Amino acid sequence: MKVVALIPIKLNNQRIPQKNIKKFSDGTPLMSLIQRTCLKVKQLDDIYVYCSDPDVGAFIESEVKYLERPRYLDADNINSNDIIQEFIKTIDADIYVETHATGPFTSSESIDACISAVASGDFDSAFLAKKVQEFLWKDGTALNFDIQDFPRTQDLIPIYSEAPGAYVFTKQTFQKYGRRVGIVPYIHEVSGSESWDIDYPEDFEIADAIYTNIILKRGSHE
Repeated sequence: MKVVALIPIKLNNQRIPQKNIKKFSDGTPLMSLIQRTCLKVKQLDDIYVYCSDPDVGAFIESEVKYLERPRYLDADNINSNDIIQEFIKTIDADIYVETHATGPFTSSESIDACISAVASGDFDSAFLAKKVQEFLWKDGTALNFDIQDFPRTQDLIPIYSEAPGAYVFTKQTFQKYGRRVGIVPYIHEVSGSESWDIDYPEDFEIADAIYTNIILKRGSHE
């Protein structure tokens, strides 16, 4: 069973210019972290950075492969399913792992857990998600609790928010439904920094603080 990881990279981001190659305080580019995580995943056969700009090669780890993608995939109206569809035309595999540089603190253990779940045949897909147990409102209406008889926070029905770290699916699932999440997904719960997603400049600044003050210091004591 062949398992391949896809890391889609775009260099011309609008909200954070050159976000994926933006450097943390120690000079490490953002996209390096998810590559290094993937290299620790036990069940991956190949890892690809999928980008339209060959200049990205300067930021690719030595054991990671580069695959040039069509430039039309850089358009703002393109979503992940469009990118995956084009990728699997070129790279054949039984199971695909789509992961993102914007989830820099994703762990290899979480990705391995998702691959194992899909490889077992019990699930057609898997993804990482953060459990949210908060009092949620929409359009002036409580979504997940009774305002007359509200429960303790820990007794609220949990809602899951997708994290960017990994989407795992079989080729058959994607071809059947045209999307990365099937109808029997395994949801692997993550929390804290592992669920962090970088969309805006302040997200990157917080990620830099996490990386500098927690990740690097933790590594220096291992």
